Amino acid sequence: MDALVNNRLSFGDGHHHNENKVKISVRGLNVWYDYGSKHALKNVDLNIHGREVTALIGPSGCGKSTLLKCLNRMSETIAGVTITGDILIDGASINESAIEVCKFRSRFGWVAQLPNPFPRSIYENVAYGARINGYVDSKAESDAFVEQCLVEANLWEEVKDQLLQPGTRLSGGQQQRLCIARALSTKPEIILMDEPCSALDPNATARVEGLIDELRKSHAIVIVTHNMQQAARVSQRVAYFHLGEMLESGDTEEVMSRPKTQKCNDYITGRFG
Repeated sequence: MDALVNNRLSFGDGHHHNENKVKISVRGLNVWYDYGSKHALKNVDLNIHGREVTALIGPSGCGKSTLLKCLNRMSETIAGVTITGDILIDGASINESAIEVCKFRSRFGWVAQLPNPFPRSIYENVAYGARINGYVDSKAESDAFVEQCLVEANLWEEVKDQLLQPGTRLSGGQQQRLCIARALSTKPEIILMDEPCSALDPNATARVEGLIDELRKSHAIVIVTHNMQQAARVSQRVAYFHLGEMLESGDTEEVMSRPKTQKCNDYITGRFG
């Protein structure tokens, strides 16, 4: 486990800092699928802080991705789902009746497991989100905004001369950074990442991890990962899930080096999962 803790490259430390306030507060969250036959999340309580990366870890099917989809209310679009408990963002419930769900979801950027750029140009992949959200009115504004998002995604220098080419022609790592740029185009406060590097080679993974560390300086980031080295490198806090229960959470270095539960210890050390 010490090797995991020490393998942080040049990224930030694995500790929560008190100046980073709670952005999301999950309280007593329960989720059932298939009309109540599958209890996917069980009484989850978790605080997620701004300007930090929170890594959700645990074996497949333990509820990590379900929690991710609850945060932006995508889980409620699934037929046969039942959700109880509450989630607060900046102290306000996400379930208030006055909330416009589509507008609410624009507060989140989503990065999926497999790079999935739109079958459009690199430019349009980024410009579309800005345009439909009313962030740009003119071609000049759109050009500047697209450049800004691609710079933030550490992709601009590689694609600035091919913006009208299809995004699907880029390499896998470039496509994932394009998807991150697309996620940034809605000006999100929170970025949700569901195993964003699982389909990438080590070099592309290192680029995305470096980008995650940059983005967390201005966003709350929640990442699902099965890669313990990745969790150790990029996150400040970790939450371990097992069969729908969150068994442990805390500072990354603390959980990785001194897990409190045997199941978490077994998972981190590779004996289970």
